[in-house]
Amino acid sequence: MSVLTRLKWHAVFALLCMLASVIVWANGEGGGAQAPSTPRETPPELVEFKKRVDAFAALHKKLEATLPKLSKEATPEQIDKNQRALAMLVSQNRAGASQGDVFTAPGQLYIRALLKRLFANLDKRKLRESIQDENPDPRSVKLAVNSRYPDAVPLASMPPEVLQALPPLPDEIEYRFVGDSLILLDPHAHLVVDYIPGALPK
Repeated sequence: MSVLTRLKWHAVFALLCMLASVIVWANGEGGGAQAPSTPRETPPELVEFKKRVDAFAALHKKLEATLPKLSKEATPEQIDKNQRALAMLVSQNRAGASQGDVFTAPGQLYIRALLKRLFANLDKRKLRESIQDENPDPRSVKLAVNSRYPDAVPLASMPPEVLQALPPLPDEIEYRFVGDSLILLDPHAHLVVDYIPGALPK
């Protein structure tokens, strides 16, 4: 085989290698594009909890849409007035709600067990310290469904490890600890949606 022929074969081989690399990258196997992640399947114990959380979020959006929209230049007084108006609408539309209506009984058992496992597998002392840093005295917050979270009481920090382990929530609701209770808080209305007593592992 002549030198020229060998050079031609080398060029063809290099071209084939380059094409193969492009195909691999396009399929997400070369570290570039990634295949879409599969969403977490909802455990059976949390199916009803998820339905009720989504129902609350839908109610929140519907009621919030009836209020005047705040401008970017809204004053603290206007924001507070808007929060209180929304809280009143939400509580009126959930007048018969009670503890456990959103955190269903199976959901409460599941979340308590989940937190217990999490604290057993991670640095329990560090997690508790992170939560207790601003965890309010439960005597300073009236834990009742539809009650307003006091403006003067700080919100406890939620460690990322805990948030990642807990079931995901829509933007209208967030998790917070008050003492040993895990609460669902509507931050826009500053309202307690529901809570699980004794959820924080000892």
